[in-house]
Amino acid sequence: MNNFLFVSAENDAIPNCKAGGMGDVVRDVPREIANRGDFAHVVVPSYGRLHQNGIFKTDLEFNLRGTVYKAELYEVVPKKIIKNITHYAIHHPEIKEGGIAHIYHDDPTEPFFNDFVKFMIFCTAVAEAIKVGAFGKLDVVHMHDWHSSAVLFLKTYHPAYRDLKKMRYVYSIHNLAIQGIRPFYNNYASVNNWFPEVQLDHKGLMDPRYQDCINLMAVGIRLADAVHTVSPSYKEDVMLPSRPPEFIGGEGLERDLQKANNEGRLFGILNASNYNNIRTAEKGNLYRNTVKALFRWLQDESKKYKADFLAHTGEKIMQYVGNRPKFIVSSVARLTEQKFYFLKRSPEAFEEILKRLDKAEGIFMLLGTGNPDYEDLFRKMSYKHKNFIFTNGQSEDLIDSMYLETDLYFMPSLFEPCGISQMLAMRNGNPCLVHHTGGLKDTVTHMKTGFAFEGKTYDQQIRNMVKVFDDALNVWENDKPTWKRIKANAKKMRFTWEDSVDAYYKDLYLL
Repeated sequence: MNNFLFVSAENDAIPNCKAGGMGDVVRDVPREIANRGDFAHVVVPSYGRLHQNGIFKTDLEFNLRGTVYKAELYEVVPKKIIKNITHYAIHHPEIKEGGIAHIYHDDPTEPFFNDFVKFMIFCTAVAEAIKVGAFGKLDVVHMHDWHSSAVLFLKTYHPAYRDLKKMRYVYSIHNLAIQGIRPFYNNYASVNNWFPEVQLDHKGLMDPRYQDCINLMAVGIRLADAVHTVSPSYKEDVMLPSRPPEFIGGEGLERDLQKANNEGRLFGILNASNYNNIRTAEKGNLYRNTVKALFRWLQDESKKYKADFLAHTGEKIMQYVGNRPKFIVSSVARLTEQKFYFLKRSPEAFEEILKRLDKAEGIFMLLGTGNPDYEDLFRKMSYKHKNFIFTNGQSEDLIDSMYLETDLYFMPSLFEPCGISQMLAMRNGNPCLVHHTGGLKDTVTHMKTGFAFEGKTYDQQIRNMVKVFDDALNVWENDKPTWKRIKANAKKMRFTWEDSVDAYYKDLYLL
């Protein structure tokens, strides 16, 4: 039997430890590994809260900043207990929660400052836990995004962790755009401050653009035994230089990725979705669940600044409680440049879409929180357009209802490493309209399982986005057999963890 350790900032197998799709992957891959009779340990930071009802396992003592740090390893109870999987959280007072999903910090004046501090402590504690055998004798350590790559730094350069070289190290890239860049010297959140005893290999660690800084995403790519992107097309994208906004590729790390590929270390394996024992919504509750969520948020002190807007959304949605619109377009996502750049830069294109939808007596429902500029844009658009309903919050019940009762799911991502939303929509038989990039290219086929737009220039992309939206509505209005066939094809698609983990064992784990 093989013994795996997953090191991550997120894990949706335990409550309140998810910000994005990485949490889903770290929940699901260990389950498939356990199905095969192997063992999986999953460790995340506690963020000052996840350990509170856990079972204390051991103290972890290690040197940082020239002094002795003591962290605590807890076993935590998952949402669902599964044989052969154990979940852990590491607690230390400096591993604090941030404002994004109670996990990440947003440091606008000094990017990555707070996150670098907490993830350096976390990774050193993980290295110590591996060293003292807290997870047993490991065969594979699987790390996720820059938050965990300092484990590779430690096993490569730190004299106390040379014994960690015995097992295989796999590094998954979920979002290449967020890289964990911090100075080498002269800053509290600098490598030298945390590891003054380590002779820094500047060339091996540095960011290609900011050569006085470490790039922890690059560290993962350079030092792992295998590097994994979460879709085959994203692997091809990231080996090319970015040309923003038309194309987002390697974001400065394309040469490192090309090198990994030439060395046979880079693999593109598609993420997957669950098709058994899934959380299901009851049909007909879309508007009721919207209103319930709005009333809950109106009582939340932290939402007082947007109470007027929440009330406006509630008033809008009431007209549909007993009078369903003829067509529903929906989108569920964090409001970021990655997800909605096209709509932010070209709001007139979004207005064209809303006008076309109005002719079909349809509505557009968007749910999400995120960048204040994007929230502000969509609040203004909601006041302006009667058929645009912006639910500025997060609600699992409402999200389930949106996936269930939508006619068309809209996903115009500027770039998309894999994407899970399109898989969840397709699982419910809802065609998706997507930008043909990254994992969306691998999952949605134009006019077969959904609709897709692309273009060599930004102007072409915007023009095609509006045109393909119009084409999709024309199919729905005038060619019901084709619409039904596309829906049926979408529902039949299967992106399973069994297939993906088969590829993990063959290419990443070499088992």
